[in-house]
Amino acid sequence: MKLEFSESAVRDLVRLREFIAKNNPQAAARVSLRLRQAIGKLVLHPDIGRLVPEIENVRELVAGNYVVRYIHEENTIFVLRVWHGKEFRAFE
Repeated sequence: MKLEFSESAVRDLVRLREFIAKNNPQAAARVSLRLRQAIGKLVLHPDIGRLVPEIENVRELVAGNYVVRYIHEENTIFVLRVWHGKEFRAFE
C-alpha cells in the first residue's frame, strides 16, 4: 500500500506544526509524530476512517484532536486534508 499526500495536506501539516511550535516546540514535535503514526496506520487498515456522507469515496480518520480526510483507491491512500477538530472545515 502506497501513501501519498496532496499539496493541501502537506501545507496543513506544516501550518499545524508551525502554529503549535510558536508556543511549545516540544508539543509541536509530539503532535507531528502522533499524526504521522495515525496516518501511517492507514497503510495497514485503510478503511478505519468513517465515510464522509457529503463527499463520495472520502473517508475521515479522527486522530486525537485532528481530522484526516483521505481516499483509499486500490493500493494507494491519498491524504487530502488535515485539520484540528475545532477548525472550520470546508467540504473538500
